[in-house]
Amino acid sequence: MNSFISPAIILSAPQLGENIGACARAMANFALTDLRIVNPRDGWPNPRADAMAAQALPVITSARIYGSVQAAIGELRLVFATTARDRSMAKPVLTPTEAARRLREAAANGIASAVLFGNERAGLTNDEVALADCVITIPTAPGFSSLNLGQSVLLVGYEWLKAGDSAPAESIDHGPAQPAPREELIRLFEHLEGELEKGGFLYPPGNRAGMVRNLRNILHRARLTDQEVRTLRGVIVALTRGKSRRNRAQNG
Repeated sequence: MNSFISPAIILSAPQLGENIGACARAMANFALTDLRIVNPRDGWPNPRADAMAAQALPVITSARIYGSVQAAIGELRLVFATTARDRSMAKPVLTPTEAARRLREAAANGIASAVLFGNERAGLTNDEVALADCVITIPTAPGFSSLNLGQSVLLVGYEWLKAGDSAPAESIDHGPAQPAPREELIRLFEHLEGELEKGGFLYPPGNRAGMVRNLRNILHRARLTDQEVRTLRGVIVALTRGKSRRNRAQNG
């Protein structure tokens, strides 16, 4: 059975330690741990990278240093290069979303992969891009495609994690509260419907069943917690008592 292998992040000739640290933080945010650095301009280790990495320091301390991109990608089977420039190469150009999907597929099959990033000043060279299987281009506003190195890693890392995220597109965070038990919901339904019956809302009788179903569907969609059910029942009690007091006052 193949093991799951997350892609490596390779930084070619990065200039500033702060940017390397920012990349490490972005990697840690999105469950990427294999950082490979090719010829860092200011040497290695770099205290500025450590400071910027903050709680992602383990990514920095386990980073591997290489003398060339060829050495950094040696054992890898799939490499994507990030660039915003048209290099007139016959190479597939992927969106970050599609790249992440392919990286996930490769990881699930135990295929070692990486995303290659160029330096802050000039990006990747043509020769470095030629070593990659595909190019990733991050969509940006026309006329301003320059991204900070840390931002680029962050965006690719986000797409990587999102591609494996099975969370629903929408959810309601109830905090520590629990969804209401079905029996509590049923009591709420019956309480509300009983008071509406007394108030003449469920009229004419022929429409009652449909109206009750609509009310129950509305309450179901709210995904009420047990506390919210108790609150609503209290509201119903307060409204009906207030009405009774007004009626007694008017009739007295």
